[in-house]
Amino acid sequence: MDTSVTAGGVGEYSVADLAHRFGGEIRGRNDRKITGAQSIQKAGPHDLTFAADDKNLKLLKKTLAAAALVSPEQANGLENLSEGLSLIVVSDPFETFIEVLREFRPAHSQDQVDISPSAWIHPTVQFGEGCHVHPGVSIGAGVQLGSRCTIHPGVVIGAGCRLGDDCQIYPNAVLYAGVQVGSRVIIHANAVIGADGFGYRFKDGRFHKIPHLGWVSIEDDVEIGAATTVDRGMIGPTVIGEGTKLDNLVMIGHNCELGKHNAFASQVGLAGSVTTGDYVRCAGQVGIADHVHLGTAAVFGAKAGIHKDMEAGKTYLGAPATEEQDQMRIMMSLRKVPELRAQFRLLEKQIADLQQQMILLQHPEAKDPGATQPDTGTKES
Repeated sequence: MDTSVTAGGVGEYSVADLAHRFGGEIRGRNDRKITGAQSIQKAGPHDLTFAADDKNLKLLKKTLAAAALVSPEQANGLENLSEGLSLIVVSDPFETFIEVLREFRPAHSQDQVDISPSAWIHPTVQFGEGCHVHPGVSIGAGVQLGSRCTIHPGVVIGAGCRLGDDCQIYPNAVLYAGVQVGSRVIIHANAVIGADGFGYRFKDGRFHKIPHLGWVSIEDDVEIGAATTVDRGMIGPTVIGEGTKLDNLVMIGHNCELGKHNAFASQVGLAGSVTTGDYVRCAGQVGIADHVHLGTAAVFGAKAGIHKDMEAGKTYLGAPATEEQDQMRIMMSLRKVPELRAQFRLLEKQIADLQQQMILLQHPEAKDPGATQPDTGTKES
């Protein structure tokens, strides 16, 4: 089965076309035809590929690809390449490959419509130029959409929401009432934005729901993964800062305020009122307690457990999270625990033996309690 990313709707390219388009230098044939893009291992005879790093260079000798993007340093060290493989030498092969993917599959390559007859649109909704609304969409009263937004099938946008320009809302995502979205925002399938937060007061033996009257504010260039949830604030907004990227299955609690260009991997969970600086990164399954602040450019390893404020610019690991170098020492020590336990038992035995020897030195008669007692010269009367 062909799994290449293809040049849908734009025909094919020659190696010369791509080199000219992206400012590369050709080494080898310039007339080979390119119709798709794929990894080195899976590339076919009409695919473009790239060498991500030096580890991939040896794979170029076996690839079936028509052409490969390489850096000048990589190109100078290549010999005995796959027969017929053309090289396109560029300063940054990976970045150029991304640009090629965009060329092959532009953001609006899906079948586009204006407003589907099966969509339910409130009469007060305002659309910018070039918006596309697919079947089964529901858009409530007073919603404003900027230009060139695409709303995919099954999306629900509640009353009073506002979206900037060039937004993509994928199937079955839900935006509760009042959600504010900037420009160039991507919200993937089944994400839920603006549900009530997990806020209750325990009184008289039961939980009482706390009303959530706030909203969610998503700034420009944010991407929110599939089935991710962002709760509305109890009072005021929950904020996702500009350029932040949330993976699938991320949970953002009420009144959290994320800085700019944060990146959270899958299954990260933030309790309410967490704040972060800019450029904070969390690996998978990081858990963050409520009202904690994460400093700018802090990095957290997978499954870190964070229960207090963390300083800027440091890397943290473990649960509870500690600085990387401290956690590495802890981990190294844990590996030695079985050996230390054996040594401890040996020391206990040695101490017991020494104690017994001390007793014998102080009380020699204890060595043989059945021995004949010496005659003291006294007789019973």
